[in-house]
Amino acid sequence: MTGRKTKPEKDNTMAASATLAAPSAPAPHPPHRFWTLVEGRAMFELGAFYMSRPFLSALPKGDGHAVQVLPGFMASNTSTSPMRRLLRDLGYDAHGWNSGRNVRVDNALIARLETQLHRLNDDTGRKVSLVGWSLGGVLARELAKLHPERVRLVVSLGSPISDDRNHTSAARLFELLNGKEPEAMQGGRFRALAEAPPVPTTSIFTKTDGIVHWRGSVQKPAATRTENIEVYASHCGLGVNPSVMLALADRLAQPEGTWAPFEAPLAFQWMFPKTPLD
Repeated sequence: MTGRKTKPEKDNTMAASATLAAPSAPAPHPPHRFWTLVEGRAMFELGAFYMSRPFLSALPKGDGHAVQVLPGFMASNTSTSPMRRLLRDLGYDAHGWNSGRNVRVDNALIARLETQLHRLNDDTGRKVSLVGWSLGGVLARELAKLHPERVRLVVSLGSPISDDRNHTSAARLFELLNGKEPEAMQGGRFRALAEAPPVPTTSIFTKTDGIVHWRGSVQKPAATRTENIEVYASHCGLGVNPSVMLALADRLAQPEGTWAPFEAPLAFQWMFPKTPLD
């Protein structure tokens, strides 16, 4: 007896997988308005900085290499003075930048930054560490991409390193002063901000940032010699926050040519939350 061949049942595995697929990441957006309204808490962080100054002076000492510190958007060297004074006390040759207030991202600014980096590197014969706050961190990363042979490491503080400007509440003001496409981008640069430079790179961020949404400050996990360090801070307080100073001193104290991910001392692990980044 012969039977009729039955048609194999359709495999619904793919359909089920598509149905159960994880939702896409949230669309880029600025921080919640609450965190923006309470950015004034940075004054308490400044007070904590000076109160803990004796402790901060006991952080790991530096080896004397040059550190170039870049301020945030609309800020000047004044904002980074406390940090640079601490770095000098720790034994670093800390420098501000020579570009006044950080307003215009144009070719003249990039040229000045390159000139300063070259001078510091040539004068000391040693690679230079770059520390940038907010927009200063974006500039530090791009400077390291242009001249990796002169840069020892990069540390950014609350920097909008995403390729989507919608992560920051300062986007409109930035575009008003620089246009949708700043002059530096017109030359083909600054078009892959999320790509880390080919040197050890640390992004320090806070989930209570009121200017740059924390997702915009997180580095891609696939990149090598990169890391993200979360702290309790405001955006405007990152440059003086004691926990940031602890992490910064640890990163800068690593011998040139070596790198390992940050591990907070046991007594201070409470200062560095490790919450999910998805």
